[in-house]
Amino acid sequence: MNARARRATAALLALALAAVLPGCRDDAAPPLQIRIATGSPTAVYHAFGQSLATILNRELPNVHASVVVTPASAENVRRVGAGSAELGFTQADVLPAAPGADPSVAAVARVYDDLLHLVTNAAGGIRTLADLRGRRVSVGAPGSGTEITASRLLDVARLGGEGVRWERLGLDDSVAALRAGQIDAFFFSGGLPVRGVAELARDRHVRIVDLGGWTEPLRARHPGVYVSRDVPRSVYGVEPITTVANPNFLIVRADLPEWLVREVTRLLMERREELAAAHPAAGRMSPRSAITTTPLRLHPGAAAWYRAAKP
Repeated sequence: MNARARRATAALLALALAAVLPGCRDDAAPPLQIRIATGSPTAVYHAFGQSLATILNRELPNVHASVVVTPASAENVRRVGAGSAELGFTQADVLPAAPGADPSVAAVARVYDDLLHLVTNAAGGIRTLADLRGRRVSVGAPGSGTEITASRLLDVARLGGEGVRWERLGLDDSVAALRAGQIDAFFFSGGLPVRGVAELARDRHVRIVDLGGWTEPLRARHPGVYVSRDVPRSVYGVEPITTVANPNFLIVRADLPEWLVREVTRLLMERREELAAAHPAAGRMSPRSAITTTPLRLHPGAAAWYRAAKP
């Protein structure tokens, strides 16, 4: 976009803001608040969200974007639906299976895939999912996508109920508990690489357990969500494995103005290199893959941008 086009876009946005905020003079209009519900400070949602907030603050006039730390997916969907956040990240398996079942939220884009990590001490004797029986295992924080995916997996493997001694800890607390010997393993679902896992693997001999054989049983119980993805040695410096993955979406309040969501979508796609510098997972987005958001509908503003972009 050249300088003249940027000035024209800024002028149009200023006029749109004035229309959204009637009765306020242009020079006195309060900033339009965009709260982005993310997750743990050492996980992907947070890094992605911080970079996106920086871009929105820099390029959208009279907008104030900020990041909200949350337990992650399920809580993010709740906040966006309730109006206490404007944008948020979520795993696909957190959403209702029926398309359009939650009319309060819509999608901006499919952004990347979350991979389920099962992390343990290499010398601890846990080599397969079945080895978790009777062990102390963190399944993720309450309100997280990790908790939903891990609990489904344990149920399919007949390790639900009393099969595993559950702890419900977020990523940072899970890492600390494993270091302290308070748990034997933890689950975390995130895009590659997860900083908290990478930091743990740098100074401790850990194992990431292969879960690739459980993708099909999960798909049989929960159709249309789960796929297998590889974690190569280069990511964490440990043995390469295959694990269960599911798509991630950037979601938005359904009642946000179309012009605003169109601009958010534009910047999300046009600033992919900058977002990827904050976390490599963001660099895996493309307009072609971003529009696959079932079971969520695309927000009309996002759909308008993709139609114009013709991915």
